[in-house]
Amino acid sequence: MAARDSLQPDLFGLPDNPSRETPERFQPLAERMRPRSLDDLYGQEHLAGKEGPLRGFLAGEKLPSMVFWGPPGSGKTTLAEICARALHYRFEQLSAIDAGVKEVRKALDGARQSARSGLRTILFIDEIHRFNKAQQDTLLHAIEQGLIILIGATTENPSFEVNAALLSRMQVYILKPLSRTDIEAVIRRALEHDPLLKERHVVIEDLPFLLQFAGGDARKALNALEAAFALADTENRDVAVTRAMLERALQHKAPIYDKGGEAHYDTISAFIKSMRGSDPDAALFWLARMIEGGEDPLFIARRMVIFASEDIGNADPFALSLAVSVFHAVQMIGFPEARINLAQGVTYLASSPKSNASYEGINEAMLAAGSFRDASVPLHLCNAPTSLMKTMGYGEGYRYPHHYPGHFVEQHYFPEGLQPRPFYRPSDEGREKALGERLRGLWKERYRS
Repeated sequence: MAARDSLQPDLFGLPDNPSRETPERFQPLAERMRPRSLDDLYGQEHLAGKEGPLRGFLAGEKLPSMVFWGPPGSGKTTLAEICARALHYRFEQLSAIDAGVKEVRKALDGARQSARSGLRTILFIDEIHRFNKAQQDTLLHAIEQGLIILIGATTENPSFEVNAALLSRMQVYILKPLSRTDIEAVIRRALEHDPLLKERHVVIEDLPFLLQFAGGDARKALNALEAAFALADTENRDVAVTRAMLERALQHKAPIYDKGGEAHYDTISAFIKSMRGSDPDAALFWLARMIEGGEDPLFIARRMVIFASEDIGNADPFALSLAVSVFHAVQMIGFPEARINLAQGVTYLASSPKSNASYEGINEAMLAAGSFRDASVPLHLCNAPTSLMKTMGYGEGYRYPHHYPGHFVEQHYFPEGLQPRPFYRPSDEGREKALGERLRGLWKERYRS
């Protein structure tokens, strides 16, 4: 792939006027509206905000090699270009999809020539995870020498896709999907500042639909707006982008689902109740409904973690481990692939034996704790780290269970004044049945009541 700086660049490899490369009227809206400074950027406050590391690097005029890991449309390329422009560095871009060792070496030769003139080079490699080990190894020496500052962009976990030698020489920064507020700000900026949209007085009648469709991807939002705008009547100076125009342009109809409204709560309720009712098929349907509606996958995963303890508990203790693993997988992977992780978790949780004994037990214990707030800890259960406390009776009479047959000895563990009672009543489901049999054997008097 030809490097970006071969296309009539300015002194730093970035087009001083983008229309020099392509006439502005031919450029996609997303390219026309690409931010040129951190102050124009929406989202990524943790990186580009007042206390963000990128703003600090640019202020100090010293930039490390970095990997930007984030979903499409989150600003990886934009941030790389902003860094080059702010520091007046030469900028060269390759795509790992169609560049190989030959193209990398050519880019490094260009960096050497620029270095002789006192000009540093940022080499930006998009989709860097697609480079094989040999291609990645060609960059190591150039980074160590300071010949280039390498910025790689990836949608995949760099821990798995970028070799350790290269990764040890780079900082990894995670970019987040843009929030609905950020996407809305990007769209409004386009409506107010893009000459073509401003000239036609474009307004969007169903902004929530467009925000939902974008799913945190600024480029997707702007491309959708541009596609709908292309369907507008050329006779009218004022253009209203309607839901019908968006659906026609995108061939996408929004499901009846509002993440902030009643449908949100009704759908998650149906999802939970389907899992509780051991119906994995219905649970998958409601999961798909939420995914199609643009629901936050981490919200779904969090509810699954809660469900694993509330509705399965010790009937299958592994359910909680699986649900937590699903949460971390979703956090690491993101949509669309995370739907597979969610589906695995949902089908396991729905198919597992059920028990809410732990949930009921903590509820009863909380009520008792509220009624006996002033009940003291029995002295034999108190710790006695000093000789004075021992003389006062702390720890006296405590029997160490491991010194007794079966590692059990019956003694009083409740606070003074509270009669022992069973808060936890194990069910006969799954592994909890064995727990119940053991407890009833140990605490015979308690479980007779």
